[in-house]
Amino acid sequence: MKLGVHIGYWGLGLSSQDQLNIVQEAERLGYDSVWTAEAYGSDSATILGWLAGQTSTIRLGAGIFQMPGRSPAMTAMTAATIDQLSDGRMILGIGSSGPQVAEGWHGQRFAQQLQRTREYVAVVRMALARERVEFKGETLELPLPDGQGRALKLTIPTVQERIPVYLAAIGPKNTALAGEIADGWIPTLFSPEHVSELRPLLEEGAARSGRSLDGFDIAPTVNVFVTDDLEGARNAMRPFVALYVGGMGSRKQNFYNNLVQRYGFADEAKVIQDFYLEGKREEAMAAIPDELIDTVSLCGPKDVVKERLAIYRDAGVGTLGITPIAFTAEDRLTQLRLVAELAA
Repeated sequence: MKLGVHIGYWGLGLSSQDQLNIVQEAERLGYDSVWTAEAYGSDSATILGWLAGQTSTIRLGAGIFQMPGRSPAMTAMTAATIDQLSDGRMILGIGSSGPQVAEGWHGQRFAQQLQRTREYVAVVRMALARERVEFKGETLELPLPDGQGRALKLTIPTVQERIPVYLAAIGPKNTALAGEIADGWIPTLFSPEHVSELRPLLEEGAARSGRSLDGFDIAPTVNVFVTDDLEGARNAMRPFVALYVGGMGSRKQNFYNNLVQRYGFADEAKVIQDFYLEGKREEAMAAIPDELIDTVSLCGPKDVVKERLAIYRDAGVGTLGITPIAFTAEDRLTQLRLVAELAA
């Protein structure tokens, strides 16, 4: 199992130099990859381009590029550019975001997401292969049939023969789609104990493409806090879990809330969401069961975290992207080193 470090959104709490130090230390420690996120603040591509010039071996993962924020052609252009800048270290993570961001920030309708994702990835792959892009689907048509557009092809080559495409997905149908069309899968709030329910979805998708999952990378992102203060570690995880389960979506559509319900926390998920959407954040955090935190996080003493790392490995995780939960740059570096030690 390879390790990745997820540096999340840029500009929140740490300076650019702090973040760079974390990435360079991860590279020194042998971490395989670094991942950046975007929502409606910092974008992933700029950060990956900046890191490309200040690192040499660590792979650069988009975790993730938002589909509604970029045309598939622009995603291909960006991935190819970063691949060139980094001498072949680009990992292209793609996701559909959610209706609040897609419609509220990007002005893109959140509809037909399965078909839209399938066609989006097909066009990205066509462009990266430097084929002349001609495509007619349900959600995409290139060139437009009633204008002056021409079928174009990417003018620059990639360094990698094939840039790996990972799909961020948590719903059952999207997870199966990842197995069908992607090279890897990026789940959030992943539970290794429930992989027996999740892997068949990936296998179902892979079967539709007539392939196996050999070489397919399961690459969850997990929050980490190694400390002898187990209660303190769990409490440090509560804001994130409350935000995603309670507030990352509406009552009508919250994929993360649905996910933890499938883990067996249906009643608790509803309570967390009710509190969060009523503006009662403290009550929402307090309502999160310790068991749920332990299921989706790596927290507690060294022996507990080491045991959990083995469970992730046994569940078939290929790349474990860790997010150190710490308030200072030095503490994040400490967490980074501890996980490298425990995973060895």
